[in-house]
Amino acid sequence: MQLVIVESPAKAKTIEKYLGKDFKVLASYGHVRDLPPKDGSVRPDEDFAMDWELYRDKQSRFKEIADAAKKADRLVLATDPDREGEAISWHVQELLAKRKALPKSVDRVTFNAITKSAVTEAMAHPRALDTDLIDAYLARRALDYLFGFTLSPVLWRKLPGAKSAGRVQSVALRLIVDREREIEAFRADEYWSVIARLEHDGTQFDARLVRFKGEKLDKLTLGNEGSAMEAKAAVEGARFTVEDIETKPLKRSPAPPFTTSTLQQEAARKLGFSASHTMRCAQSLYEAGAITYMRTDGVQMDPGAIMALRDAIAERYDSSYLPEKPRFYSTKAKNAQEAHEAIRPTDFRREHAGSGDEAKLYALIFKRAMASQMSAAQLERTTVTLRDPTGAHELRATGQVVKFPGFFAVYQEGIDDTEDDEDGLLPIIRKGDCPLKKAVEANQHFTQPPPRFSEASLVKRLEELGIGRPSTYASTIQTLRDRDYVRMEKNRFFAEESGRLLTAFLERFFPNYVAYDFTAGMEDELDEVSGGREAWKALLAKFWQDFKPKADEVMDKLPSEVTEALDDYLSNYLFPPREDGGDPRACPMCQAEGRSGGRLSLRGGRFGAFVACANYPECKYTRRFAQPGGNGEEAGEDGVMGTHPETGLPIHRKTGRFGPYIEMGEGKEAKRASIPKDLDDFELDWAVQLLGLPRIIGEHPDTGLEIEANIGRYGPYLRHDGKYGKLSNTREVFEVGMNRAVDILAQAANRGAGGGRGKAEPIKTLGAHPTSGGEIKVMPGRYGPYVTDGTTNATIPKDVKPEDITEAQAVELIDARAAKGPAKKKGRKKAAPKKKAAPKKKAAS
Repeated sequence: MQLVIVESPAKAKTIEKYLGKDFKVLASYGHVRDLPPKDGSVRPDEDFAMDWELYRDKQSRFKEIADAAKKADRLVLATDPDREGEAISWHVQELLAKRKALPKSVDRVTFNAITKSAVTEAMAHPRALDTDLIDAYLARRALDYLFGFTLSPVLWRKLPGAKSAGRVQSVALRLIVDREREIEAFRADEYWSVIARLEHDGTQFDARLVRFKGEKLDKLTLGNEGSAMEAKAAVEGARFTVEDIETKPLKRSPAPPFTTSTLQQEAARKLGFSASHTMRCAQSLYEAGAITYMRTDGVQMDPGAIMALRDAIAERYDSSYLPEKPRFYSTKAKNAQEAHEAIRPTDFRREHAGSGDEAKLYALIFKRAMASQMSAAQLERTTVTLRDPTGAHELRATGQVVKFPGFFAVYQEGIDDTEDDEDGLLPIIRKGDCPLKKAVEANQHFTQPPPRFSEASLVKRLEELGIGRPSTYASTIQTLRDRDYVRMEKNRFFAEESGRLLTAFLERFFPNYVAYDFTAGMEDELDEVSGGREAWKALLAKFWQDFKPKADEVMDKLPSEVTEALDDYLSNYLFPPREDGGDPRACPMCQAEGRSGGRLSLRGGRFGAFVACANYPECKYTRRFAQPGGNGEEAGEDGVMGTHPETGLPIHRKTGRFGPYIEMGEGKEAKRASIPKDLDDFELDWAVQLLGLPRIIGEHPDTGLEIEANIGRYGPYLRHDGKYGKLSNTREVFEVGMNRAVDILAQAANRGAGGGRGKAEPIKTLGAHPTSGGEIKVMPGRYGPYVTDGTTNATIPKDVKPEDITEAQAVELIDARAAKGPAKKKGRKKAAPKKKAAPKKKAAS
């Protein structure tokens, strides 16, 4: 018997079917062991010795592998074809050797797709474990452990509110924080554009003023309304004639098939998927045999696949859509051992695969791969120049037409954060023509700050800088969100105050280790290890000899010294110059009450950093760390916002331990309300509305009972007859009408019959169960997440994230649970039968 080890149970079933009766295929369910999450798991003083620990919930699974290995003649390690896959195979081999269960023959095989031909071909060409890739895994794992377990305790003791730091995670966070700083430092410039609305032969088109009074206009040349109106008047008063027509052919070639990072970027742009969700869907498609391996930085395609793809294009389109020769793309990856084939369908005759989001992702992969081997798109760009009789003023119109769509017929790549081209359709026009002038407009514009990162643009930037690896981006981004260092609004990353403070701390005390070039250089060195050109322990020693003394130096500092250093480092951010020329550190409350010595500085507290007055406790003025206070008139500052229109009482804006809030009145009679984060334009009107909550919408048409809108601990909600419905945002509390309210309450009742809180929302919804037909859902439970088909509930193993579980895994868990039969009910134990009393002896007569 030959034992084959793969990661996924779905893969195990499929591969066992391909290989036949002589093979037994078992799944490791991912990694089987890891460094214990405690100090000392990596010991630099002992030549970087590492302790490994079998996951607790893998004990029984690995026992099954070990028992099968004892009976096997040959062990085939067939885990994924990347560094992590190589590491899993190494861990399995090491554990089996320790248990003296390792067969005499051990082979390693890899395949890029789970198809019969790919699997059988791989089995025919086994190899040994790649020690260079394993060394690279060990180096990376030790680096991440040493960075996190050395730095995190420093953060816990010196930076209240900080949770953890990571080698790649902290640099990704810095990118988001740096972009936030750029946006804050940005000062908008005013500029104007002058557009003439023209018409020729019944076709309207626009022409932009590009030269005025003989001078070429740059973007900011017309910097105020006066100059814009002067230019507008000049265009209105002049007669413009076509002086030049320039037509240029353009050719656009298709993008290469997907790599891990480009797939994440396009799925974010076109489907709105997060990086982690994209990888979960891709994993399911790979395990179903629909696509090739999804963790790759290579853009090349197997020659056989290219020929199959060209045949598929020829079947669907005429010969003009198929170039004479195949297109070959080269990878930019520095490490050839980790650059696999691009992500592509395994069968180009198959246009659809999967269901739901998996089907959408497959369609994206299919179209991108097909487009990559199609003809270039042929375009024609026309530029028309019009001048007045003096030649001092010039208008320009541009138009673009597609002469031959080529690969455009299938796919066009998305672009991040670019302005739309002013490319429309131009009429047939000749030199000397004088188009009719319909109108002239002068439009005001303002320069815009750089856009905040989306998941797509962040992944792209990380890859450009060489930070981390595409296969780790999804987990890195998710960690930043889980730690509350960043938040997402409208698919853009915003730095939270905890993330901003952590970045400032690392920049001040560990500048090298959040430097982009240092982190990228470390990735290059890890590539050197995986290429066999550098020893992994030498890399670790070089890192440790500088990092450990630096960490010890910061640990020896007093918390007050750390706060004082951060106060100085962040001075320009926390206390920027005031417009009135006053001292930006002067306490506004002390100034208002005539106290001297009121100077603001950064303080550290149990709940994080904040700004406070030196006159404490006489002066209790505070503000949050992330609320710059130098503008004087900023609406976010503490103080009196105004008076209530009905009560006449002043409404104060204050900042407490849980954030900003408003208060009206004093003592027990005071009314307070937290200021919601989603109200960007928070002013007196909003304060009055918040203090007036709850809002009574009206009487429910069925029950006659009132429907109430309010804001609670878990956000905005509706309440009616003891039942609740969730609102999407704060504004809806004040805007929702009766019809919408009744609908929301009805939906909530359907989700959770029985009143009170509705049932928990599923973490993830999968397809229908192949046997029961019930919809499979991943649910949060009181005792941990579980999967259910509506009939059978099965607990998810602790080492498997509920968000990562695939449909095949869910089916297997449900089937295994159902096979055990219904859980035995714990009833009362039957009472033991009472012993009969011994018969009394008759008294002797």
